[in-house]
Amino acid sequence: MTRTLRVAMIGHGFMGAAHSQAWRTAPRVFALPSAVELSVIVGRDATAVAEAARTWGWREAASDWREVIARDDIDVVDIVTPGHSHAEIAIAALEAGKHVLCEKPLANTVAEAERMTEAARSAAERGIVAMLGFTYRRVPALSLARDLVADGRIGRVQQVRSAYRQDWLVDPRAPLSWRLEKEKAGAGALGDIGGHAVDLVQFLTGQRIERVTGVLDTIVTERPVETERIGIAGVGGEEMGPVTVDDVAMFTARLECGALAGFEATRFATGRKNALSVELSGDRGAIAFDLEDLNVLWVYDRDAPVTEQGFTRIVVTEPGHPYLEGWWPAGHMLGYEHAFSHQVKDLIEGIASGTTPAPSFEEGLHVQRVLAAVEESASAEARWMEVPMSTGGERDSR
Repeated sequence: MTRTLRVAMIGHGFMGAAHSQAWRTAPRVFALPSAVELSVIVGRDATAVAEAARTWGWREAASDWREVIARDDIDVVDIVTPGHSHAEIAIAALEAGKHVLCEKPLANTVAEAERMTEAARSAAERGIVAMLGFTYRRVPALSLARDLVADGRIGRVQQVRSAYRQDWLVDPRAPLSWRLEKEKAGAGALGDIGGHAVDLVQFLTGQRIERVTGVLDTIVTERPVETERIGIAGVGGEEMGPVTVDDVAMFTARLECGALAGFEATRFATGRKNALSVELSGDRGAIAFDLEDLNVLWVYDRDAPVTEQGFTRIVVTEPGHPYLEGWWPAGHMLGYEHAFSHQVKDLIEGIASGTTPAPSFEEGLHVQRVLAAVEESASAEARWMEVPMSTGGERDSR
């Protein structure tokens, strides 16, 4: 085991809780090459961040992220703030020689994402790791799906369908949180949850998106201004404010292999709480997954006898499945929080080996370009838009 990695987390709240749990748990369930110390958690509200530190076991709390990043006793900076602050914090941390884990989206604009990617490339030359937090990649069932596709089990991918559907904004009195302000969030359902669907399709297929055509819609254009933050939704008052992002995004994409992919991202799918679904149809078989049943992968094999064909339900909890070596006996289910522990595992192993774990900032940049192209298409009556492609190692290595 190498020296202890001392972690500073910038931000708290919902994602801060998920990341804190992962930093505490991963070193205890996996044989990692480094120990981990939860050194300092940073937030603007001194009282709130002190409470978060007590709740999640951080050694100290602070209010100035710049001072924390400059400290010699910090090795890793974990960024869980809203997207509009990612670029400034990540670039400063990388320039200070800190390894960085940044929650998705990488940034709110392509220009910010490009600056972050360049900073990560420069830092990599000095042995500094930068990783993006598209955590659903590390749900064991989805990691298994990626492996099956890469092994050719479904053959040539011919069509893809992916949707991320939630309903927490159906009530028009749901408050105007930062996620509904373009200046802070960058985009609405498109960027907040649509980015997950884009990353997941590219991860599973090994194919980048080349072109898109899409539409956006804002169903409720004005909401009560948030007066208190509680969980993801908060509490609204009497004052009203404008919603400046989309509520629903629907778009079609063309992958490098020529296959069409259909996407939906909405926070107005009544009855759907956190339903990220994906289905890949190939010439030899198919794979289907739904996050609301996250331990299960459905696999269809066209090479099976015709009398035995049909989707097979695989419960992904066997010791040989991805990441399961650290957890429970077969059939004992995992939950949402486990993927964050897997993310920490991969990050620490990447730091120890000097390799950048996927997804890299380069991959996050391409997702940002896809989302920007969808917005451009929506503003141009759904015309097809090309997604700029780079050759700087933006693929997920398998």
